[in-house]
Parts: sequence; C-alpha cells; structure tokens
Amino acid sequence: MLARFANRVEEGILSLLLVAMVLIVVFEITMRLMAPMLIEMGYLPNILWAEELTLMISAWMVLLGASYGVKVGSHIGVDAVVRLLPEGPRRAVSLIAVGLCLVYCSLFFWASWGLVEQGWNLGIELEELPIPEWLMESVLLIGFALLAVRFAQLGRAILKGEALGFHLADEAREALEELAKEIDPKVGEDFK
Repeated sequence: MLARFANRVEEGILSLLLVAMVLIVVFEITMRLMAPMLIEMGYLPNILWAEELTLMISAWMVLLGASYGVKVGSHIGVDAVVRLLPEGPRRAVSLIAVGLCLVYCSLFFWASWGLVEQGWNLGIELEELPIPEWLMESVLLIGFALLAVRFAQLGRAILKGEALGFHLADEAREALEELAKEIDPKVGEDFK
C-alpha cells in the first residue's frame, strides 16, 4: 500500500511539473509575441524569470524521470549480446551493471552534496527569481538518491530470481507487434 502511494506521488509530481512547464512556456511565448504592443503602451514586460523557471523544472523532470524510467522499464538499452547469454551469466552481467550504476549514482550524489552545501553556505539566489540556488540544485541529491534506490531494487530482484536483468524498452519488438496486429489481429496474439 505504501509502495502504491509512493508511486502515485511520484507520478503526480512528474505530471504536475510537466503541466507547470507547459503553462510557463505558453505564457512566455505569449508575452514575447505581445511585447511590442506592450512596449508601445509603456509597459516593459520582464519574462526572464519564466525561462529560468522552465530550465529548473526541466532539470527536476529529467532527474526524477530517470528514476521513474528505471522503475517502469522505459529506458532504451543495448542488450543484444546480454540476451544471448544463458540465465546464470546473464544474471551475473546484470548484477555487475547494477553495481556500476550504483557506483555512478554514489559519485554523482557525493559531488551534488558538495555543490548543494556550497550553495547553502554562500546563500546565493537564482538570477531572476528570489529562490535560493541550493534549493533548485537539491534535485541532484533527490534524483540520484531515487535512482540509486531503483537500481538497488533491481539488484535485489535479480538476486531473488524475480528478474534476469534490466527491463528495457524494446522498440523493435514493439514495432513488430504493432505491425502484426495491423496485418492480422490473430498474428499479433502469436507474438506474445
């Protein structure tokens, strides 16, 4: 139940970030188009904050989305050779890959900690928004921590025999399945 709640919160945050980013970009474009008219009326619009906020929201979406992508298996991977391996070696290679991913996340988390700590100590704000820079940079800590958790969950599933390796998006297979369904729905069922 707690896992389902966490999943809903994660999906809700990502959805909210996407909607906010789209609305801000639409506002920014509208203001840019209306700027000549507004300047003639004596009003000089300041929309530089919108670009900065959009950049920050996209950074949050990328780092939180990377974790979500590992969870749902939407990352594209080059695993043609790994799929040819028997179950035992395939698991071993997958565990090595998970271990390397955890090292990667740890290194980035450690470096991000230093960056956020430095921002905290300096007390610098963003250029156009009265928001502390460290607050926006904290997404690095959150994103890489979540990513590490996802990789740890995957490693646990591989060790327990619940998974053979990474669940990666297989666009070629999906395209062939769609084509088979279009040609003959019965053939599409045989693909599975």
